[in-house]
Amino acid sequence: MRVKDKIALITSSTKGIGLASAKALAKNGALVYIAARNEELANEVIAEIESEGGKAKFVYFNAREVETYNSMIDTVIENEGRLDILVNNYGGTNVQLDKNLVDGDTDAFFNIVQDNLQSVYLPCKRVVPHMIKNGGGSIVNISSIGSVIPDLSRMGYCVTKAAINSLTQNIALQYAHDNVRCNAVLPGLTATKAALTNMPDEFRKSFLRHVPLNRMGTPEDIANAVLFYASDESSYITGDILEVSGGFALGTPQYGDLVQR
Repeated sequence: MRVKDKIALITSSTKGIGLASAKALAKNGALVYIAARNEELANEVIAEIESEGGKAKFVYFNAREVETYNSMIDTVIENEGRLDILVNNYGGTNVQLDKNLVDGDTDAFFNIVQDNLQSVYLPCKRVVPHMIKNGGGSIVNISSIGSVIPDLSRMGYCVTKAAINSLTQNIALQYAHDNVRCNAVLPGLTATKAALTNMPDEFRKSFLRHVPLNRMGTPEDIANAVLFYASDESSYITGDILEVSGGFALGTPQYGDLVQR
């Protein structure tokens, strides 16, 4: 029970990495708030968590309604008196418009920048004073391996994830003396339902040539890192930027060609 009796909130936690993280924290003793737009879907997640002996509640969150970044924090504080663990899992892009510098849509780029940065900045700004008041807390931001490895497209997404890494380290430094820790997890190619549905086999095979562990990550792989940072096992770690990507891009540029042979 690595986070026993802790109060946690995870944005966009009805599927994928957010869902796996919610289950991991609940399994290890936390009361987990499922911050989501669809209450019906959230209640299905809550029922599943409760059937496995965990505790979870719903709190309304919609990334398109900016005020909910604050209201979800306020609701948890009002209900529980504190918030010990915040996992900023929400993030996205526009696959049709988020391309390279010349071909990408300019308006879409700046919309993605605002959308993804506020998804970390706003909840952190709201929760840190409460964490300070209660003697500390742990913030975990879900970034991406794309934040440290340049891509041929998804420029808006990659730039915002790089900025989230910087936000993470700035928050970590500014509030370390208050025992508020802030770390980031950088998933690589992860077998979420959305990824598997939209990813051609040819792309997946090409990508895996550059992953030394030779498999896609699972949402549970990422959730294990989230649990570590949320727990006291990482109490002497803050400002960390952890790649959970199977060693992607670890080798020389020729690595993929040599493996294929």
